Amino acid sequence: MNILITGGSGFIGSHLSEKLLINGENKLFLLDNLLTGNINNIAHLEKDRVIFIEHDVQDHIEIDEKIDFVFHFASAASPVAYTEHPVNTLKAGSIGTINTLGLAKKHNAEYFLASTSEVYGDPLITPQTEEYWGNVNPNGERSMYDEAKRFAEAATATYARTYNIKTKIVRIFNTYGPRMQLNDGRVVTNLIVQALNNEDITIYGDGSQTRSFSYVDDTVAGILALMESDKYDVFNIGNPNEMSIKELSSVILKLTESKSKLIYKDLPNDDPKQRKPDITKAKENLNWEPKVDLESGLTLTIDWIKKELAK
Repeated sequence: MNILITGGSGFIGSHLSEKLLINGENKLFLLDNLLTGNINNIAHLEKDRVIFIEHDVQDHIEIDEKIDFVFHFASAASPVAYTEHPVNTLKAGSIGTINTLGLAKKHNAEYFLASTSEVYGDPLITPQTEEYWGNVNPNGERSMYDEAKRFAEAATATYARTYNIKTKIVRIFNTYGPRMQLNDGRVVTNLIVQALNNEDITIYGDGSQTRSFSYVDDTVAGILALMESDKYDVFNIGNPNEMSIKELSSVILKLTESKSKLIYKDLPNDDPKQRKPDITKAKENLNWEPKVDLESGLTLTIDWIKKELAK
C-alpha cells in the first residue's frame, strides 16, 4: 500500500513507520513540519520506500500518487509544545484534519485519526470507556489541544457519514519510550532526566493524580491491530495499569539509582486527576492488549535517554 502519515517523523509516527515497513511492501509518504518531529527519527528507514515531505497540515496537501491509507498524527502533543504553539495546535486538529480527510476522500483511502485520552478531560468516571463523552473546559489553558482533538473526532465522524469514508479513531493514552523529546514536559521524560542528572524530582500537586502508561511498542501494536481490522470505530489504546505520579517517581528513582529528592509544585490548571482506559473493546474486537510491563518499558527508555544525554 501507499500510506501517508502526517507527523511521520514524530515520536509515535516514526515508530509506526518502522513497523509499516516491516509489515508488507508498503511505500510511505511521511509529512511533517518538524515543529516537534525530528528528521533523525526516520533517518534509518529505507530510502527507496520512504518519501519525506516537509509540510504543515494546515496548508493544502497534494499527493499525485494513489494513496491507500491516511494516518493523521500531526499535532503538538505535549504540554510544553502545545503551550508554546497554541494556534498551530488548534489548526493541526481542525484545518489539518479537514485537509487530510479531503485527501482521503479524493483518493478513496481509508482514514486513521490519532486522537487522545485528553478528549475525556478531567474524567468524572473511571475507567474511561469509549462511550464516555468527557469533562473538558472549552476555554481552559489546555483547550487548544483537547478541543482540537474533539473537533478532529467530530470531523472524522461527519466525513464518514457524509462521504462514506472508511474511518478509524484511536484514543491514545499516555505513551512513553525512545524518541520522546527530552524537554517536552511529559511526566516520564521530566522525571527520568531529572533523576539521571540527580536534580530535584518535580511533583505537581501532591502526586496523587494518576496516569496509565503504555510503552510505545504496545501503543503501535494496538494502532496496527486496528488498522488491519475490519472495525471502523473508536478505540482506546493504552495500558489500564493505573498508578499515581508519586508511585511512578519512586519506580524511576529505583531504576536510575538516583539521589534526587522530591519537591512539590502547584498543580497546573485543568490537569486531569485521573487516567485509566477501559480497553475491553480493543481486547474483544482487536485481540490486543499491552504486553510490556512498566519496569521493562522504563528501563528501555532510561537506557535511551542516557545515550541522548551523553551526546
